This record gives sequence, structure tokens and C-alpha cells, in this order.
Amino acid sequence: MKLTVYGSGCAKCQQLALNAEAAARRLGLEVAVEKVTDVNAIIDAGVLRTPALAADDEILVEGKVPSSNELEVLLGR
Repeated sequence: MKLTVYGSGCAKCQQLALNAEAAARRLGLEVAVEKVTDVNAIIDAGVLRTPALAADDEILVEGKVPSSNELEVLLGR
């Protein structure tokens, strides 16, 4: 599974990446994490608010940093 974190690279973006990785580990998912900081690439992906998280190019979260438990539910679907 490919996880993509969209944002400027700020502390919230970094926390989102850590939470997503923790959730994926608990689910036993093998993931590759990509961090996208280019504004044009973020807009092209359809992201309106950062930080945002996509799993296999499907946006799951925008404009907030869910806990790893919340992300576990989203990734487990």
C-alpha cells in the first residue's frame, strides 16, 4: 500500500506520517510512505487543506491529524 502525506513538511505533517505508519504496522500492512510538499502537486492531487493523507491515491484525511487509532479504522476498510 502506498501512503502519501501532503503538506509543507511541518510538525503536523510529520505527526500525520508517524500516526499513519503506526496504524499500518498494527494492521500488518506493508506500506511505502511518500511525502509531497510541492504546492502544485498538492493541488493536482485535489487536496484542499493540509495536512492530508492518501492511501493508494484515495484521499482519506484533509486538514487534520487523526490519532493512529482513528487512522487504523480508515486504513482497515
